[in-house]
Amino acid sequence: MKMVQDIIIKPVITEASMDRLGMKRYTFKVANDATKPEIAKAVEALFGVKVAKVNTISMKKKPTRTGVHFGYKSEWKKAIVTLTADSKTIEFFDGLN
Repeated sequence: MKMVQDIIIKPVITEASMDRLGMKRYTFKVANDATKPEIAKAVEALFGVKVAKVNTISMKKKPTRTGVHFGYKSEWKKAIVTLTADSKTIEFFDGLN
């Protein structure tokens, strides 16, 4: 069984994700093998909110270059979590907006 902290890795703080806060949509970097029900349960357990739906996106690796050295940025999974209308907001994001 996975721990909640193993599923939700960190919040994604970008301009686009900050625009979604008004609609109660929060963006997180999650484990690559996490499923939508696992993500929903983890967010509910960590923050004490009610999740309406979860959208996931697999971010593919991208080529990168430093001088003459070539490599790739690693693949990761992003989850956009929508809360129910009667749910409270996540306090961590309140100070960022």
